[in-house]
Amino acid sequence: MIGIILCGGQGKRLRPMTSNIPKSLIELREGYTILNKQMLDFASAGIDEVILLTGYLGEKIEERYSDEYKGMKIKYLVEDEPLGTLNAIRRGLETIGDEDAVVRNGDIVADLNLKKMISEFNASKFLATMFVTRLKSPYGIVVLDEKRIKSFREKPILDHYINGGIYCFDEACLAFFEHFETGAIEDTVFPALAKEGKLGYYTEDALWASIDTSKDLDEIRREYVNRTDKPWGYEKVLALTNEEMKKVLFIKGGYQTSYHYHEKRDETMHIASGVGYIEFEDHKKTFKKNDVIRIKPNTPHTIVAEENTIIHEVSMPYPEDVIRIRDFYKAR
Repeated sequence: MIGIILCGGQGKRLRPMTSNIPKSLIELREGYTILNKQMLDFASAGIDEVILLTGYLGEKIEERYSDEYKGMKIKYLVEDEPLGTLNAIRRGLETIGDEDAVVRNGDIVADLNLKKMISEFNASKFLATMFVTRLKSPYGIVVLDEKRIKSFREKPILDHYINGGIYCFDEACLAFFEHFETGAIEDTVFPALAKEGKLGYYTEDALWASIDTSKDLDEIRREYVNRTDKPWGYEKVLALTNEEMKKVLFIKGGYQTSYHYHEKRDETMHIASGVGYIEFEDHKKTFKKNDVIRIKPNTPHTIVAEENTIIHEVSMPYPEDVIRIRDFYKAR
């Protein structure tokens, strides 16, 4: 499986920010771009090679990443003029030949379990799989009951799904591209695949954002305040005082933290959701929602999530007190 990222967009609605950089190089926090996040996700899912489809100010991307990132080889395909998603993806698939591909739009920030999506695609009969996510209303809604207003709901998640801009393609998909010359893949190949029963989907409730406007960017940057992405998910510091530190850990199902210990930090883990176990030197301790687990200083351990897991951690205030014994991923 080879990764492909469409990062040739001009980001006109984000100007003047994108006057001198392509959209994919916008920073979520200082020194950490949208493309950093996307390629970390690829590397963490076991992707060894990624093709960046560049165009507008593509030389800025090549200057930043060169030919390697997080252990992945990088190749570049440059559009002299915008090709549209149909021909951009066609060109990427033709370049990799008889390999399958996972393709993503270059302006998407998402915490989905890409490794699981790829696994389900490989086990399916579909020629392509699309990540779909539930639509969040851009407005608050009014709930009516006969002739009165019953209640208000602020920007709820609706029972409708949208294209999440991340796809898996079997090599045989190229045959469907032959019927179209130009356009958007959403209006051409995908409807054709769906008509033939060859288009599957993958979904999960996870952070998803398309960075199209300044408002979108402001929202995702608020999410990234004190947040650090990891190969297994992320950790986010919620509060840090002289007395204690509070963090939230998100660990994707099938992933685990490094095997590590803390010299000073005494941790209490409150399991907000998920199932898994903590592996110590000589035993394992399983956990589920609402469990509370204490980990004393100088206790080597790794946290293993069997499904997406959220942990609220309260500990002594030593944020840099981490001694890694073993990392399980080439990307960190």
